[in-house]
Amino acid sequence: MNEVVDKALRGMALLKVSNIRHWTDRTFSFAAERPAGFRFRSGEFAMIGLMVEGKPLLRAYSIASPAWADHLEFYSIKVDDGPLTSRLQKIAEGDEIVMRPKPVGTLVHDALLPAKRLFLFSTGTGIAPFASVIREPETYERFDEVILTQTCRDAGELDYGHALVREIREDELLSEVVGDKLRFLATTTREPSEVMGRMTDWIRDGRLAEATGAPLSPETDRVMICGSMAMLQEHKALCEEAGMIEGSNSEPGHFVIEKAFVD
Repeated sequence: MNEVVDKALRGMALLKVSNIRHWTDRTFSFAAERPAGFRFRSGEFAMIGLMVEGKPLLRAYSIASPAWADHLEFYSIKVDDGPLTSRLQKIAEGDEIVMRPKPVGTLVHDALLPAKRLFLFSTGTGIAPFASVIREPETYERFDEVILTQTCRDAGELDYGHALVREIREDELLSEVVGDKLRFLATTTREPSEVMGRMTDWIRDGRLAEATGAPLSPETDRVMICGSMAMLQEHKALCEEAGMIEGSNSEPGHFVIEKAFVD
């Protein structure tokens, strides 16, 4: 049996888990060891998971920690009947996860042309790659303004984003790099809150332009988008209506979307 497991783990890394935090009954985050020599660009994702019946069960997860961090951070939804997340949400400190150490993704600076403002549109756990991007010093070397948005059904699901921004403000080194360039627009769609509505509606009715000073423009803005498939397509259409062209690692453009999902 050990030979079967060893074969299944070939090319994989086993990482010890720490710092687990359950933010709501639907979301949790955790840290894991960073393998020696593992390199990635802030905004990329990796295939991680658990050994199930002697085989690795993997899903794509954005790496929420920045490229310079000495650990790997992940932010996940909980799905009771999800093949992986039903098990992953029960992990304890000291447990091990499996990772295929080949990071990929389009939510990286290399896929965008230079500009003044960077918009990071997210819903739910789609904020994970942007947790990496907004803690990356290169982000603030490339852009004068960084506007992170997150839309969730309930206010509690915005706590991770608020804690993240607070961490940056309180970090002696990061706060100096970021300065006043970072803004966080957090909205709810179900639970009443001070700021409500989907960001796609904000773009259409002018609320986003009013809040940020100008409408989206290919001349001044770049966009990264991460969320559900419907959210991605709706934001993509709005970017294209604004005259923006989708970018990629091989051909940088005005906006990029992430197509990797967990169950």
